[in-house]
Amino acid sequence: MPKKYSVKPKVSDNLTEQLLHNRGIKTKKDKEIFLNPDFEKHLHDPFLLPDMKKAVGRILKAIENDEKIGIWSDYDADGIPGGALLHDFFKLIGFNNFINYIPCRHTEGHGLSIEGIEELKKEKVDLIITVDCGIRDNEKVLYANEKKMEVIISDHHEPDKKLPKAFAVINHKRSDSKYPEKILCGTGVVWKLIQAIIKMERGKDGKIKIKEGHEKWLLDLVGLATLSDMVPLVGENRVLAFYGLKVLRKSRRLGLNKLFGLLRMDKKNITEDDIAFMITPRINAASRMGHALDAFNLLVAQNEADAEGYVRHLDKINGERKILVAGIVKEANKKIKEKIENEGEKPVIVLGNPDWRPAILGLVAGNLAEEFGRPVFLWGRENGDNIKGSCRSEGETDVVVLMEKAKNHFLEYGGHKMSGGFVVDYEKIHTLEDALVEASTHFLNNNLEIVADTELNLKDISENSVAEILKLAPFGIGNEKPLFIFRDILPEKINRFGKAKEHLSVNFRDGSHTIRAISFFTSPDQFGDALKENIKTNLVANIEKSFYNSSSEIRLRIVDFF
Repeated sequence: MPKKYSVKPKVSDNLTEQLLHNRGIKTKKDKEIFLNPDFEKHLHDPFLLPDMKKAVGRILKAIENDEKIGIWSDYDADGIPGGALLHDFFKLIGFNNFINYIPCRHTEGHGLSIEGIEELKKEKVDLIITVDCGIRDNEKVLYANEKKMEVIISDHHEPDKKLPKAFAVINHKRSDSKYPEKILCGTGVVWKLIQAIIKMERGKDGKIKIKEGHEKWLLDLVGLATLSDMVPLVGENRVLAFYGLKVLRKSRRLGLNKLFGLLRMDKKNITEDDIAFMITPRINAASRMGHALDAFNLLVAQNEADAEGYVRHLDKINGERKILVAGIVKEANKKIKEKIENEGEKPVIVLGNPDWRPAILGLVAGNLAEEFGRPVFLWGRENGDNIKGSCRSEGETDVVVLMEKAKNHFLEYGGHKMSGGFVVDYEKIHTLEDALVEASTHFLNNNLEIVADTELNLKDISENSVAEILKLAPFGIGNEKPLFIFRDILPEKINRFGKAKEHLSVNFRDGSHTIRAISFFTSPDQFGDALKENIKTNLVANIEKSFYNSSSEIRLRIVDFF
């Protein structure tokens, strides 16, 4: 869709003040909270979450009686760290009668499964704790109850009108929830559960023995999941991401440290981009290309050889995943452009191929949603007649609400605003596009206007200005990277780099000031006539500081030209 660019009104010569104002942060108190997140003051009481007291009581009873606990986590970069978080917490307090279970993405799918429940029964599990799943698994919870296993659900996905009949259901999105925050990720919910256990037990003469503050070493997993799961980085999430990054920069985890080394990342300067573009894809590759247990084992590895092995394996299959994704993106791009040419613009993209692997379609959908500026639903088929797919939002549309409006076309669906998954009967796949287009017509915006934070000149970019910008980090949904417009700057040299020359590097000049700008995975003709050597252009970009091989560089990240 065509884009228009404008600039927000200038209110201050101080860059930080301008950026805060642009984000609606105007009072002295709100500025202090945002710029200086406080781990003690700015987190909410975990017992405000529904069923938290019941859940904590049941877990403490299981620990006291040495009952066996099954930790059932989802297979993505939210569920896997959450499962590792509970694993490490139980180890930390000296409780060892538990097992971790992660379902096979390809055969069991998302959430609880009959197959997995049977497996936990064979392992003589008494209590199941879910991580990042379970909120819509009403029938599976009943089956677990029939097998004499109680279930505690911890999840952040949208609940149905009827909750599962679990012993406890911890979810801040419940209609009866009084919890102030509604945007935690799945691992964030588990962190609140751990906080509640510690809060109830610390100072008592019970079995929970943990040194004051020692649990904060687990925040690396909370930060990793929060930054991976596309949740808004405001409020409590900002605190968890902020401190999670601090712990990640000092992480003791053998697997993560081996991964940082392999990727030649500067550990002490790791950013949210490093997590999103380097670490998260390798964790998610485990379930997409094999089994999520490989990523879980990397996070909890206790010896150098195991850590090295899992890192090498995940890096290898992530490379294979990239090739598959690139192939589908290319094929889908061609089909979408043909559809637009033949049928015109539609407010939602629906596309599929029985040969496409469902496990990697979320990545493809995300790529296409960004490129075409609208929600994307992609489907494939792996086993049986049912169609499985993934969807991604373009940033505005709530894909769960969208699926809710077309729910008669789905056998299963779920997720959160930015991303989701679905299952469709083969007979209904041919009418899915019509149903979603009808449901989403009011989302179409033919004149997309993007408002930049301010206009700058190249001479305005310095160590000081970068420091001003980074006061607002970490960036993500709800706290997007500041967007700047640079007018009438000269592209002196245009280069392409990478194994397949898939990335773009441009040297810009404005008078006597020069800077390098980059764009990853950019086709040669993506910016058309707006980018030509020695012809002045207007650039939309982010300013960033890159750390690689212990060296640093201030550069621009290209967003667009106009």
